[in-house]
Amino acid sequence: MQLGIRLHDVKQAPLKERLKITKEQGFACAHVALPMVLPEVSTADDAYTPGFAMYIKRLFAENGLDIAVLGCYLNLATPDEEALKATTHRYMAHIRLASLMGAGVVGTETGAPNVDYHFEERCHTQEALDIFIKNVEPVVRYAEKMGVILAIEPVYRHIVCNPKRAREMLDRLASPNVQIIFDPVNLLEVCNYKQRDEIFAEAIDLLGDEIAVVHIKDFVIKEDKLISCAAGTGEMDYTQIIRFIKSRKPYIHATLEDTVPDNAVAARQFIQGLWDQA
Repeated sequence: MQLGIRLHDVKQAPLKERLKITKEQGFACAHVALPMVLPEVSTADDAYTPGFAMYIKRLFAENGLDIAVLGCYLNLATPDEEALKATTHRYMAHIRLASLMGAGVVGTETGAPNVDYHFEERCHTQEALDIFIKNVEPVVRYAEKMGVILAIEPVYRHIVCNPKRAREMLDRLASPNVQIIFDPVNLLEVCNYKQRDEIFAEAIDLLGDEIAVVHIKDFVIKEDKLISCAAGTGEMDYTQIIRFIKSRKPYIHATLEDTVPDNAVAARQFIQGLWDQA
């Protein structure tokens, strides 16, 4: 297992310094959301040139780090046609970047069938799933042409909300370039967290072959809300997750989420300790 971190959770600093800190803290890879770690660079698609991609690639190589995920978490289910067109273009720009900078995957979630990306009951309908699959298909075909993996993250409050929906999505898209980011906590909500062992087992059973990246965080329940937090600071039991990774995906990129600079090393050490004991 190659443990990493979201680069925007590292101490705020210029990119070169963030990468140095990431390496010094013992991480092997990073999840990169470009607008959050390079705000001084235009986020317009035409700024994402081959030279830009190779510059980022060189900085990571100098620090001995992999780009585990190049994040592009935009709403491909929006009913706004102009916004959808711009979003599709942005995904394609990220796919081109990923192909040149050597990113493991372009990561995304599955959005909501509304313009402001909020949860509503319609997210869990068959209609919403059909919309997402239709809208993501051009992005998938582009990823195939560019030799890039598009890794889709199931999230309870989004359209692909559980392992069965994710399995249907994979089967309908039928592409070797579509894989899964497995974030166990994102499959949970107040209504189902007590069944988490069964949910995680189902995810591993239905999606295990296609899991390309794992996100690692924890959760607590406060005031009837599920709140995510750094690994080792909540209620998560990682036994199933660690066993799955160790037996089937031993060199996978596994990136920590919801850490802060003061607890990132402790979270990494906590997960590494579980790995060493498994």
